Amino acid sequence: MPNINAHFELEPFCVQCHIADPGVFIEKCLNLYTLLTAANQDVNLTRIEDEPAFWDRHIADSIAIARFFPELATDSLTLADIGCGAGFPAIPLALAFPQLKITAIDSIAKKTRFVELAAEKLEIRNLEVVTARSKELPHKPGWCERFDVVSARAVADARSLFRENRQLLKKNGKFIFYKTPDQIAAEIEEVGKASAKYGLKWRTTSVFELPGGSGQRQFLFA
Repeated sequence: MPNINAHFELEPFCVQCHIADPGVFIEKCLNLYTLLTAANQDVNLTRIEDEPAFWDRHIADSIAIARFFPELATDSLTLADIGCGAGFPAIPLALAFPQLKITAIDSIAKKTRFVELAAEKLEIRNLEVVTARSKELPHKPGWCERFDVVSARAVADARSLFRENRQLLKKNGKFIFYKTPDQIAAEIEEVGKASAKYGLKWRTTSVFELPGGSGQRQFLFA
């Protein structure tokens, strides 16, 4: 069984990410860890199986977005998590910030089934789960210009994410992509070219370290 006492070191990071009650959030994430490890025995949902990596590479990585974009912690925004996988960052963000309206999108049904199960078991009311390719959604009624924020973590290059999902974003909305510094260095020029005619200016946050020495991260946004 996971031990909540082993994870108080995550609390300062939660505070930096503007989470109102880190203790409650961590306890809910413990329940998520239990659900994920049980499901992962039957269905390959994630390669991250040990508990420290879960906290550092799934939970901390997911919530870091609010450290740089604090409006996510306070405003009633709609957010699309493109390629949500087993629910990261969608589930931690929904648990941390109940005023957000989050749509988790993935084309792999076994993963969206788990996200639906987790939302049910954890009583998450602000999370919708959609099994689809995000690039197909704008062709359906009600999806164009639907989201204040379109985000993606460990899915595809920035150029592809922009081209396939730009119609989902509201006119004054924001793309925020989870990246490593090396990925941004390799991708920023191409996404800039692809989006130039739309008047977007791509910027980056400062580089930050994940807890537990789990690597450097940075956000690319426009």
